[in-house]
Amino acid sequence: MESLEKLHFTSTVWRPPYEAYSVLLQATVGCSHRRCRFCSLYGDLRFRMATAAEIDADLRIIAGWQPRARRVFLVGANPFVLSYGRLVRLVDRIRDFLPRVRSVGMFARVDDIARKSDAELRDLRARGVTGLSIGTETGDEATLRFMDKGTTAEETLRQCRRLEAAGIEYYVTYMTGLAGAGGGERAARATAALFNRLRPYVVSVVSLTLFPDAALWRDVAEGRFCEAPERERLEELRTFIDSLRIQTVLLADTRSNAVPLSGRLPGDRARLLRELDEALAGFDEPSYVAYRRSIDRL
Repeated sequence: MESLEKLHFTSTVWRPPYEAYSVLLQATVGCSHRRCRFCSLYGDLRFRMATAAEIDADLRIIAGWQPRARRVFLVGANPFVLSYGRLVRLVDRIRDFLPRVRSVGMFARVDDIARKSDAELRDLRARGVTGLSIGTETGDEATLRFMDKGTTAEETLRQCRRLEAAGIEYYVTYMTGLAGAGGGERAARATAALFNRLRPYVVSVVSLTLFPDAALWRDVAEGRFCEAPERERLEELRTFIDSLRIQTVLLADTRSNAVPLSGRLPGDRARLLRELDEALAGFDEPSYVAYRRSIDRL
């Protein structure tokens, strides 16, 4: 049997925590956008699609180790950028090697969704594409523009509603601190207002953590962006949770979250707010700053 070490994973592999039990298959390398000012996850990797030979070789290895796999998560910053036809062929190929697979998930950008027709989205759902993790980051338009996210809150609303109509489950993210010092309250309310008009299965919360290869790192050094204090980030998160009015799972427990939280809304709202209030009551800014600076990678 071939070694798992021969799987075609390029650089660090990223997957959401809720995909921990999924089989990982590299479908694309790097990000097709590559302009978000805060991001350094993919470094200098140039975007490309995995070749058919790479995919077949990886599926052959996976089939030898996990022949009963039921879910596959496609690796890459946004594999949903692949055309409808390529995705159909890829899902079919996955089932050629892994006939028990029932569902396929992946990361997606909002504009990746926009390039699929309603009929194509419905067909992809029928073929088992059942979960898209979308890097929405914020619902604050000024922040989206400054960060060069390449989309708007209104477009996020439009495309996520198209996923709902097609029956495709989706998961969204919110990044505290992204609006910079003094912008947290505005961003929290704008993002909650956006998400309250949608039906995301999971809302993942992370906190802005910069590394030297991000464009935003240079913006900070040259005075174009002022990072939000750690206390403001917690207050921002509190406002966000308090403003959400949808039923969803909230996960704010990654390494970037200085105060890890998770729960179901609305049922766990009071507990989550209480935990944040306790953290704020004994808050020590230097300790939280030191924690963030200790993060060497996400």
